[in-house]
Amino acid sequence: MEKKAALPGPKHTADRQALRVVVCASPPIEELDVVGPVEVFATVNRLRKSRQLAPIYQIELLSTERKRQIEGSSGLSLLAHGHYRELRGNVDTLLISGGSGAMQAHSPVVLEWLRKIAGQVRRLCSVCTGAFLLAEAGLLHGRQATTHWRWAPVLAAKYPSVTVNPHPIWIQDGHIYTSAGVTAGMDLALALVEEDCGQAVALEVARGLVMFLRRPGGQAQFSVSLSTQTSARRSLHELQSWIAEHLAQDLSVDALAAHMAMSPRHFARVFTQELGITPARYVEQARLEAARRQLELTEQSQEEVAASCGFGSAELLRRAFLRVLESTPGRYRTLFHSATRIDNHSRVRVERRQGRGVNTGHIAAEHRATQEEVNEPASAQGHAVL
Repeated sequence: MEKKAALPGPKHTADRQALRVVVCASPPIEELDVVGPVEVFATVNRLRKSRQLAPIYQIELLSTERKRQIEGSSGLSLLAHGHYRELRGNVDTLLISGGSGAMQAHSPVVLEWLRKIAGQVRRLCSVCTGAFLLAEAGLLHGRQATTHWRWAPVLAAKYPSVTVNPHPIWIQDGHIYTSAGVTAGMDLALALVEEDCGQAVALEVARGLVMFLRRPGGQAQFSVSLSTQTSARRSLHELQSWIAEHLAQDLSVDALAAHMAMSPRHFARVFTQELGITPARYVEQARLEAARRQLELTEQSQEEVAASCGFGSAELLRRAFLRVLESTPGRYRTLFHSATRIDNHSRVRVERRQGRGVNTGHIAAEHRATQEEVNEPASAQGHAVL
């Protein structure tokens, strides 16, 4: 996740009015861009209802079209609560959903409404191609933003005043949040819940929805292995798996060429042509991904991480982090370490498995909170809770 200074937002407590979350959709939509974030917020309300507490979020779905039925790209339809022009009263968080409709030309009336309400909400968010609508309204001018990696080059070309980063899951720039595609909208919504209610509540929501407690916004939308699985050569796919299993070994071009029974020059040419990345660059990124996982999930020292991932020394690991991630290993671990997190509410163990280039996650959480701890006032915990 990348941040600039955010507008101040008070934590939610029992004596506050429910936070109004409005999802604005421009048909046709990507259904999960709407349903995913809504489910995250709704889960918080259900958890509170189970404890006979008032809901934290008031959730509404609006459409930019007069027809209440919102068509989805997958063939499903959602029923909006109303038309965007009918919106009255204060809104805490406005979320613009994605889909092909958000990328189409919009009337000046829609854009003017969006510009006006942007200055009135505490948080303005977009999911996937919803960023196109924000950019069209001029709200991303001079800001950093992200969208689905497939559409990032289009967004950057169409709106050159926007600094488009295709890699993060979500980005916050001031009070504007933009997220990548589809399930990344749920990651963003979970981060907003953590802002409003604290980590203990976000944990319960993640546990109930079988999500990562926190898939950090700064993590790439996909791994280097996944992003290079476009080659028709099975031997290169097998080599990618072999590299991932032998990161501590010599992975120079000469060594990899020998493993593939090719000359170094021919191997380097074929690898780069097929995968769109040089062997040296691929190996460095694979080692960095492995080092990031170890820093996030284990208590190993930087020297141990460097050795197991093939960097040779902690200093070489540090240089690679600074060059590629613009952060030190120590700083990265401080931000993203979640191997075993123990606080007054819960004990969490997060397991992530690597399978042929596709990162999959599983959360196992052993909840240790008592009813009194969960309902303890925010002032006693330092953040709001259920």
